[in-house]
Order: sequence, then C-alpha cells, then structure tokens
Amino acid sequence: MVFSRFLPKNPEFIQMFAQSAKNAHETAKALADLMDNYTDVETKVRKIRDLEHAGDKITHDLTNALTTTFVTPFDRDDIMLLASRLDDLVDSIEEAARRMWLYRMPAPTPEAKKLAHIIQGQTAAMADTMHMLIDARHSDQLRQVVRTVTSLEDDGDKILDEVLSKLYDGVNDIKGVISSIRWGELYQYLEDATDRAQDVAYTIEGILLKNA
Repeated sequence: MVFSRFLPKNPEFIQMFAQSAKNAHETAKALADLMDNYTDVETKVRKIRDLEHAGDKITHDLTNALTTTFVTPFDRDDIMLLASRLDDLVDSIEEAARRMWLYRMPAPTPEAKKLAHIIQGQTAAMADTMHMLIDARHSDQLRQVVRTVTSLEDDGDKILDEVLSKLYDGVNDIKGVISSIRWGELYQYLEDATDRAQDVAYTIEGILLKNA
C-alpha cells in the first residue's frame, strides 16, 4: 500500500470515520445492554435512537467535507460508500432495538442475546482499527479485522438458521403464532445488522485492495 506515502492523509476524514465506527460500537453496546438488562426498555431504545441520530450527523459532516475538499485520502466514491455502509449498520441496530419496544417483546431469548453480542464484537473490531485506514503499516491488521467480522457474521447465520428451524415448534394458537412471527422478524433484524457490519468490512477490504 503505497498511496499513504504520497497523498495527504487528510486526518479530518479518518477522524470522522473513526468517530463513525466508534458510534456504531456504542450503539451495538447499547443494544447488548438492552438485551442483557431488559429493564427501562423505552429509555434504552431512546438512547440507541439518539446514537443513530449522532451517526447521521457524522455522515452528513463527512459528505459536506467531501464537497469542499480537493485532495482526499482515497477515492471519493469509496469515501461515500464507507460512510453509507457505517450509517446503514447503525440504522439496522436501531431498527432491531425499536422492534423490541414497539412489539413489547418479553425477555430476550439466548439467541437474541448471542446475536447482539456478535454485533458488538464486529463493531469493536472496526472501532479499534478504523483510525489506521490509510496507514500502510497496519494493512495486515485491517485485513484481520475483515476476517474477524466475516467469521462473526457466519456465526450469526448459523444462529439464525437454528432458531428459525424451531421457531414454530409447539405453537398451537394464534397468540403463539403472532409471538413467533415477531421473534422471527426480530431475529432477522439482528442478523441483518451482522450483514451490514460485514458490508463495512468488505468496503474496507476493497479500499485496501484498490490502494495496495
């Protein structure tokens, strides 16, 4: 990766990406806390919504910076794509949390907790390394993050497949059907968040490959 030796590093962009990744991790931690300590649900969901709004602002600031900057640390389209992917990740976490409150879900299942902690693990890996994005010395570490996030996404797929396969076991009335439908929707939102984290990781990988 030679580009970092010749182009301005534009720390403003990297700092904002680091902020965005950190905000995504804070959102994921708030979701895991909601699942692990299922009290004051509305308050905790509101906190997650506030973090989602904070993420929107970071994305907006990134977009504005892009329109006023002549030389960028890497391709403009990749900057927009990475900003969008991070925003989508936070949005998906917020959607999952909102469903917990809207549907007045009972105590989270072990599977829901596992999925929330997978998301937390994915975002932790990215938050710890996003500031290294244009530093060639850390390209191997960033590639390891991509592998970690992808492996965790695979774990999420397995959990989703297993829980959906038995979702309607023992259901024999309309109330049970409605509950199962809602849980199924929630599991899908949680697994979608693991997919969105993988999208971020793949975008990082693409940036590394294009600028190697």
